[in-house]
Amino acid sequence: MSLPKYLHEVRQQIEAYARGFGLDFFDTLFEVLDYQKMNEVAAYGGFPTRYPHWRFGMEYEGLTKGHRYGLQNIYEMVINNNPAFAYLLEGNSLVEQKLVMAHVFAHVDFFKNNYYFSKTNRKMIDSMANHATRVRRHVDRYGQERVESFVDVCLSLDNLIDPHSPFIQRRSQPRRTEPEVDTDDSGVVKLRAKPYMDRYINPPEFLQEQRRRRDKGEEQRVRKIPEEPQRDVLLFLLEHAPLEGWERDVLEIVRDEAYYFAPQAQTKILNEGWASYWHSRIMNEKAMDTSEFIDYASAAAGVLETRTGRLNPYKLGVELLHYIRDRWDRGRFGKDWEDCDDFETRGRWDKRLGLGMQKIFEVRKLYNDVTFIDEFFTEDFCREQRFFSFGWNERAGSWEIQSREFQKVKRKLLFSLTNFGHPFIYVEDANFDNRGELLLRHQHEGMDLRIDQARDTLCNLERVWRRPVNLHSRVDGKGKMLRFDGRDHSEKTADYPAK
Repeated sequence: MSLPKYLHEVRQQIEAYARGFGLDFFDTLFEVLDYQKMNEVAAYGGFPTRYPHWRFGMEYEGLTKGHRYGLQNIYEMVINNNPAFAYLLEGNSLVEQKLVMAHVFAHVDFFKNNYYFSKTNRKMIDSMANHATRVRRHVDRYGQERVESFVDVCLSLDNLIDPHSPFIQRRSQPRRTEPEVDTDDSGVVKLRAKPYMDRYINPPEFLQEQRRRRDKGEEQRVRKIPEEPQRDVLLFLLEHAPLEGWERDVLEIVRDEAYYFAPQAQTKILNEGWASYWHSRIMNEKAMDTSEFIDYASAAAGVLETRTGRLNPYKLGVELLHYIRDRWDRGRFGKDWEDCDDFETRGRWDKRLGLGMQKIFEVRKLYNDVTFIDEFFTEDFCREQRFFSFGWNERAGSWEIQSREFQKVKRKLLFSLTNFGHPFIYVEDANFDNRGELLLRHQHEGMDLRIDQARDTLCNLERVWRRPVNLHSRVDGKGKMLRFDGRDHSEKTADYPAK
């Protein structure tokens, strides 16, 4: 359903306000959907079409029941694309539609300008439709059960990527210079030389030694694969696993989509905070009539609501942006500020620099959640916002506060955000123990793997590798080698290298 005339006019007003505040975004196309269609699109991750798979139906069922029982309601969705596509819920009030449009324009500004989105596919709607066509073609040819089963395997591994690889060249490129060696008529390797120098550069005794090494099979040394540990496990499987053509195509589709969604997971707090900051300013300063204040306050409170046992990324993000703007407006940064330990002086500190707006635009451009929290989540902010870390008490059978100590709170928050809270897994050797087995290593960062999940992952890796798979980790302070051979799991003690 396209926008009715009154919403089209509101959209133009909100867009003008957003651009007036300095936001820079792609053209954004809005569409109004009823709640059933909205749930369907949400189940597809915001896209109008995806490849066939049971998890999308399961997600749709969950969203529909949540709406029916009043547990949840999706007000908007927006897709990182150029042009961007956004959806409005048909039943929203006018003030809610204004808020959502302002929120969407800020999201699209973030998509366009944040560094971590700079390598994403800006035509992903077309790519998703292409992916759907390819998978349906495989289903028609090989059967739904076979293809869907392999999609399950691939999706269980879709976090084994390297989110930084689009920005960093991890592997050296092959040298394109001509080789410095040649061969004689019998195929013996010799050094390249001009004809008149050949008998000096390649004397008979040298050629004889080369023949001896060739005969003994020493001419070519076996090269370890990979030469260095590789974090992008899915890429390694694409390049080296003995997959059928359709399987390789499915794995490539899952990997492409995992890289597309990775920046959204990397910037959830900052992205939602940025959108919440700007919808608040646009509504309060430009777009809202006085008669709409109560309705707006109710809707905005729902966005920033903090529930027991859950971190609200909207709340944390917007409060931290307000805190940054206030600090840089007052000049509360730099060596003088950091060295000042007088409580009263710090409380009166105000150099009236007015750099806050410039600073938050810089943050929007350069930071992800980990760097955002690491640099700006200070002890003052932690204390003002009354943050604490919590955990499950087995004895009491309930969640409870574990610490209000700043360093512990910040460390736990950063740990939950690093690599999306997933373990770091690297491919170490594709020919482990010279048996063609795959060896992976868990880079231990202070928390042991969950053995049940590790075993499930090994099962699915073995399905792709077609041979036994090993995982080297540390459990309870001791090195451990987990193995799955296609039928049975086993484990043994193995030295784990210290950092």
